[in-house]
Amino acid sequence: MKHEYPAPTNIKREPTHPGSILDHQVLPALKLSVAEAAVKLGVSRQTLYRIIQRKAGVTPEMAVRIGKLCGNGPDLWLNLQKQFDLWHAKRKLINQVAKIPTMREAV
Repeated sequence: MKHEYPAPTNIKREPTHPGSILDHQVLPALKLSVAEAAVKLGVSRQTLYRIIQRKAGVTPEMAVRIGKLCGNGPDLWLNLQKQFDLWHAKRKLINQVAKIPTMREAV
């Protein structure tokens, strides 16, 4: 049976955007410029720049491309984006969510 180990939900530090990891770790390690990486990924330079500049997120399609380029698959990239988006959503909606009751099934 597969067990799931949830990540801590009260992290105070903003999770790292996957674009930052691409920019500061992945592309330098692969010795690729943004333009070269964009060509290899089959996307425009502007599309990749928007991700690196944190103006766009990593979509499932982009995760497949980046995962193939890096050899680590799409799950890592989607999970990084999910954690980033979820962290921001929780903070944005904290007051509204506090008013929502938690319903439990009667046993």
